[in-house]
Amino acid sequence: MDFKRNIIITGGAGFIGSHVVRLFVNKYPDYRIINVDKLTYAGNLANLKDVEDKPNYVFVKADICDFDRILSLVRDYAVDGIIHLAAESHVDRSIKDPFTFARTNVMGTLSLLQAAKLVWEELPEKYDGKRFYHISTDEVYGALEMNRPEGIEPPFKTVASSEGHKAYGDDFFYETTKYNPHSPYSASKASSDHFVRAFHDTYGMPTIVTNCSNNYGPYQFPEKLIPLFINNIRNRKPLPVYGKGENVRDWLFVEDHARAIDLIFHEGKVAETYNIGGFNEWKNIDLIKVMIRTVDRILGNPEGSSLGLITYVTDRLGHDARYAIDSTKLQKELGWEPSLQFEEGIEKTVRWYLDNQEWMDNITSGEYEKYYEDMYKGR
Repeated sequence: MDFKRNIIITGGAGFIGSHVVRLFVNKYPDYRIINVDKLTYAGNLANLKDVEDKPNYVFVKADICDFDRILSLVRDYAVDGIIHLAAESHVDRSIKDPFTFARTNVMGTLSLLQAAKLVWEELPEKYDGKRFYHISTDEVYGALEMNRPEGIEPPFKTVASSEGHKAYGDDFFYETTKYNPHSPYSASKASSDHFVRAFHDTYGMPTIVTNCSNNYGPYQFPEKLIPLFINNIRNRKPLPVYGKGENVRDWLFVEDHARAIDLIFHEGKVAETYNIGGFNEWKNIDLIKVMIRTVDRILGNPEGSSLGLITYVTDRLGHDARYAIDSTKLQKELGWEPSLQFEEGIEKTVRWYLDNQEWMDNITSGEYEKYYEDMYKGR
């Protein structure tokens, strides 16, 4: 079959990546989607069982740091687009093991860029019709002051803004905000962002970078706050809250993020940066209370009966006080905005995890890691 486009999506078995793969496979049957994933602890092909037999879907188990392998894939599949999501992404893990984050997030990105450069520059058309799209994080911007702890009316709203939605400071992350990463994770992502932009400025590669806020939704590895807490409430386990729970984050439903990636890949301007956020700031403790009430209600328990599971723990090193992202550039230039209020998104998310307890139990038991180890042993 001849395909209109051949697109590598890295990290396509992970949380955000699996949603992007699913969207592209189903929406573009004339595109061949090559899912490249190393299948580390957070990668899980069970996330993509509904598309694994589609004729335009290919899975390749590979490490993005393996330059020769990546070079062969770009060349053999005649790849004309790369959507790069593969990354080590947990701040706590980066504090314990910064070397792994530098290797994957920096050298892995450089491996992809150099492979694409070598193959695309060999072609008669060079970079015409090509695109390298790098997905990054708002954490590269550092942290914002929480100088309005009582909350104020935010300067922007969308149809998805929650009723009574507040902002907890006067400033926001913009595409022009100076990078000021604080953790090994955000430092590694900042470095990878700079390499992507450098390949445009130096070689003329058509690149785009986006920086997103905290994602939530189905298929998220349960070391992250929302799936961890849903699972712990179900199993009556403690809910560990850093410090006083007053750190502020913007929350973005993962399917809305996937829609934005699709739009930007096809219509975004080369060499531009776009922020992708949910227009929703939440203090961690307020978010947790919404989650507790939602899980309790769906499980048939009195709403709030699990509040006693909240356990305050010592704050982590360098825990940034506030992230708040301004996505109005994407809204005004490409017409994107989130589709769900946070309360709607968390309802869908809670129901998905409670309805897919086998998926969660397999993840938390480590069965899927053993399966992949056995499946790919010696290959």
